[in-house]
Amino acid sequence: MPVWLPRAMVLALALYACYRLGSWAFDQLIGLLINVLIAFFLALAIEPAVSRMAARGMRRGLATFLVFLGVMIAGVGFVVLLGSMLAGQIVDMVEEFPKYLDSVINWVNQTFRTDLSRVEVQDSLIHSDWLQKYVQNSATGVLDISTTVLGGLFRLLTISLFSFYFAADGPRLRRGLCSVLPPARQAEVLRAWEIAVDKTGGYLYSRGLMALISGIAHYILLVILGVPYAPALAVWVGLVSQFIPTIGTYLAGALPMLIAFTVDPWYALWVLGFVVVYQQFENYALQPKLTSRTVDIHPAVAFGSVIAGTALMGAVGALIAIPAVATLQAFLGAYVKRYDVTDDPRMHGRGSRRRGEPLLTRLRRSWRAPGSEESAEAAHGEGAARGREVPESA
Repeated sequence: MPVWLPRAMVLALALYACYRLGSWAFDQLIGLLINVLIAFFLALAIEPAVSRMAARGMRRGLATFLVFLGVMIAGVGFVVLLGSMLAGQIVDMVEEFPKYLDSVINWVNQTFRTDLSRVEVQDSLIHSDWLQKYVQNSATGVLDISTTVLGGLFRLLTISLFSFYFAADGPRLRRGLCSVLPPARQAEVLRAWEIAVDKTGGYLYSRGLMALISGIAHYILLVILGVPYAPALAVWVGLVSQFIPTIGTYLAGALPMLIAFTVDPWYALWVLGFVVVYQQFENYALQPKLTSRTVDIHPAVAFGSVIAGTALMGAVGALIAIPAVATLQAFLGAYVKRYDVTDDPRMHGRGSRRRGEPLLTRLRRSWRAPGSEESAEAAHGEGAARGREVPESA
């Protein structure tokens, strides 16, 4: 056996053991790493507000606490307002359920000439197998729901603490990171950090402004239609439609449609039509103007980044995908050399045309008889010959 073979075997086994240990540790800490990433982007989002308050003489920790307090008060107020609205509306819907059921049964009897009664429908629903199974599964799933809620609260607390530390100790964190890098790399890291702050903060602030505009527009519609809980529904539509990518618009419009349906079924159609029209106005007129200076990326790139973020990290990845891609695009754009584009018709989507006779002349010639075409070509040849003879005689 060669002398080096035992050492190579021990080294290979040690490397494999380190790989398995690192893979196991990464699998165990993936949740914590995702929480830290979310907290980092939240800290970047509130960095401009904290820096402005700190520039006016306020301590950075106090400024971060005030920003977090404002966000917490707004979030708790929204949840309480929306919860009271949903609770009251559920009670009203349960009380009015027999009337809705009677109206549906009457419509079915008149349309299909059946003889249904509310008592028979209620008995069939109560004694159905799927309802009993649903009740049993709901009773056994209460513990799982409680565990999920507690886990969500713990995750929210973890993200809030990391975000607070990242925002409050932002300068210290940058100094600690740059202290282990050479001066040239320090400038690149600081530039990337500045771009990330601008893009993330600009993305969230532009989304907040669009949420405000969307909430006001839907509030006016709901007030005109006389739908109850119009302020809470407007806030719901504004926040959900802007901060939940791709499907947020449909989730946001479902709740106002449901509440409007309890008032008048035709009001639900009005709300649906308004949501569709406003979405088109927002996509083609409002959003490009508001995000052109903050998150200037192509809509196809934004859609692809949302899909990729969802595949990697779920809803959280969909939320932070756009500012992350915008930051990467802006950072790479500073190091990519660009050239002047040539003035070619193909750049504008127009094909290159051959120089020669106009199209109308060629079409006319193609419809002529073969004899006339040959005579025309002969006449054209004689004219060309005469044109050549003129300069020779001159």
